[in-house]
Amino acid sequence: MNVPLMDRWLASELLGPLLFGIAAFTAVSLSVGVVFELVRKVSESGLPLWAAIQVLVLRLPGFLVLSFPMATLMATLLAYSRLSSSSELTALRSVGVSTVRMVAAALVVSALMSVLTFVFNDVVVPRSNLNASVRLDRALGRAIAAEKGKNTLYSRFGTIQQPDGSNVEGLSQLFYARQFRNGEMVDVTVLDFSRQGQRQMLTAQTGVWNEKQAMWEFRQGRIVNVDDRDGRTTSADFDRYLYPLNRSPIDIAMLPKDAGSMTVAEAMKAERLLAEGGDQKEARRLRVRIQEKFAFPAICLVFGLIGSSLGVRPNARTSRSQGFGISVLLIFSYYLMSFIFSSLGVRGTLMPFLAAWLPVLVGLAGGLLLLRQASR
Repeated sequence: MNVPLMDRWLASELLGPLLFGIAAFTAVSLSVGVVFELVRKVSESGLPLWAAIQVLVLRLPGFLVLSFPMATLMATLLAYSRLSSSSELTALRSVGVSTVRMVAAALVVSALMSVLTFVFNDVVVPRSNLNASVRLDRALGRAIAAEKGKNTLYSRFGTIQQPDGSNVEGLSQLFYARQFRNGEMVDVTVLDFSRQGQRQMLTAQTGVWNEKQAMWEFRQGRIVNVDDRDGRTTSADFDRYLYPLNRSPIDIAMLPKDAGSMTVAEAMKAERLLAEGGDQKEARRLRVRIQEKFAFPAICLVFGLIGSSLGVRPNARTSRSQGFGISVLLIFSYYLMSFIFSSLGVRGTLMPFLAAWLPVLVGLAGGLLLLRQASR
C-alpha cells in the first residue's frame, strides 16, 4: 500500500517526540517506582548489584506500558504545535487540506500505539513482573513457592432436597482453608448442607487434591453430623478421608492476587471461578479489571486525538517543557476520572463495562470537541 507523502511526513514529525516522551516518562516512573526501592535493598538488605539490575530490566516493560499513552499525548501535542508555529499547517490549509485530514496521521499512529500497549500489557508485562518477583526473592534468600495463599474460601451452590421431596437451589458446601502452600491446604473446614435431614462439618489438618480419584483427600481430622430433626450429633475421627468436591478451591488459591499480573485469559478464568465460588464482590472487581485491560490501551487513541487537536490550532506554540506540563496535567485529570469510575464499578454502582469505558468515551468526546473548534 502506498502511504501518501503528507502522512509519511507527519508520521516522521511524530516519531522524535514520541521516542522522547517514552524515554522521559519511563525514566521518571521507573525511578520513583523501582530504582529507589532497589537502591535501598542493595544498601540495607544486601541485594547483589547484578540481581538489582536484572530486576530493574524485568520491571521495565510494566513502566513502558504506562508511558505509551503519556508519550502519545506529548508527541502529538509537540509535533503539531511546532508545525503550527512554523506556519507549515497554514500552508496545508491554503491548498485545501482540512484539519481532520491533518490529524489523520496522528490518529493512525495513536491506534498503532494502542495495539502495542495491549500486546505488551497482556503478553509481556505479567510474565516479566512474575520473573522479577521470583528473581528478587531468590537474591534475598527468601523461600520461593509457586503455590501459596491464605484464607481460601469457596462456596458451592447446587440442588438441595427438602423434607417434602422438593428440590431447591442453594448453598450446598462451604470450603475454607487457613493456608495453602505447595499444593496442600492447611487447617481445613468444610460445611456440607447437601444431605437431606442433616448437616455435616468436616475439619482436617491438611487436604490435598487427589487427581486419580478426582476427590479431595483430607488427613488427620474429624467429621461431625448434626440431625436437623432432634439436634443429635455423631462424630468420627479419621486419618484419611476422600471427599467428593471439585478442585475449584485449589484453583482459587493459586490465582494471582493482583489482576495486573494476569493475562486477559487468566483474568476471565479467575472471574469464572470466583463467580462459581460465590465471591460476587471479588468477581465483580475482576470484571471491571478485565474491561480495563481492553480500555487502557484505548487511552493512546484518546490522548492522540486530544494532543493533535490542541496542537493543530492556528498559531499554537508549545515548547517541550510546556508540552510536558500540559501532558502531566491532562494525564492526571484523566487517571483521576478513571479511578473514580473504576471505584464505582467495583462497588457495583456502575456496570463493569461502563466503569472501564466511560473515561474513554468522555475523553473521545472532549477530543472531538477540541478538533471541531480547531477546524473553525
